Amino acid sequence: MLYDINLKITYGYEVPVAGGRHLVRVLPASISGRQRLVVGSISCQPTPGERVESVDFFANPTTSILFRSVHDSLAIRMQARVQVEAQALTADLSPPLAGLPAQFAAYWSVDAESPHHFVGPSPLLPDAPEIAAYARTIAGEGMTVRQIGAAICERVHRDFVYDTEATTVNTTAAEAFKLKRGVCQDFTHVMIVALRSLGIPAGYVSGFLRTLPPPGKERLEGADAMHAWVRFWCGTAGGWMELDPTNNIPAGTDHIVVGHGRDYGDVAPVIGVLKSYGSQTTEQAVDVIPVD
Repeated sequence: MLYDINLKITYGYEVPVAGGRHLVRVLPASISGRQRLVVGSISCQPTPGERVESVDFFANPTTSILFRSVHDSLAIRMQARVQVEAQALTADLSPPLAGLPAQFAAYWSVDAESPHHFVGPSPLLPDAPEIAAYARTIAGEGMTVRQIGAAICERVHRDFVYDTEATTVNTTAAEAFKLKRGVCQDFTHVMIVALRSLGIPAGYVSGFLRTLPPPGKERLEGADAMHAWVRFWCGTAGGWMELDPTNNIPAGTDHIVVGHGRDYGDVAPVIGVLKSYGSQTTEQAVDVIPVD
């Protein structure tokens, strides 16, 4: 699939802000065997005083912008053309849960793809006993890691209500779990905590969803803004698998990856600091259009 993607994020400040330094992660990544960034650009209004392009530890394209002048709004635009490859269906090569620790211990690398970065608590995802208890009720004896991931994905999708008004970007996984409501970030965080509580390495994927569904298919939840889903490690032979708990589907050609991380904090679209004492508003608009 070939897609044209347009994203606009706007910030309005109650009081003009002095300066500001931000990290922007909105440009789709090129991932071997998964997707290819054909062309892409990021523009800002006002124009930053400094701008640096880089790649972070998890291989996510990152733009650092610095503003020295006073401004009362900020608009960030991203345009890209991306080719997404269909993922081949494979047999379940993941071990039973009891067999995962040995494979995990035998994985010596600590590069960006290492499962060692994605097990245990991360900055935004501390241990949550109530989510751990929930996960234990789903993981049946003898199930493989891949089967457990699919079962938790299905249960989170079934037990939670997609509600854009129920949570904010700062809502914790434990709070979202108690509410049983939220958006893709909440579904993803709860599923990650559930998997990690069982010793299964799991991480956060930030990206986009196809805006308009194929003929005869329903529109996916979360297509109006940047989306999130889960990747989890299925052992040495199984590798990484991506599941979307908001829609209870594997990530496929409708999912375009922007970045990978331990939790939302590693792949937030825009994060930074500025000098201000007033409030701010944020709007986000996304279009992901298939190219014939």
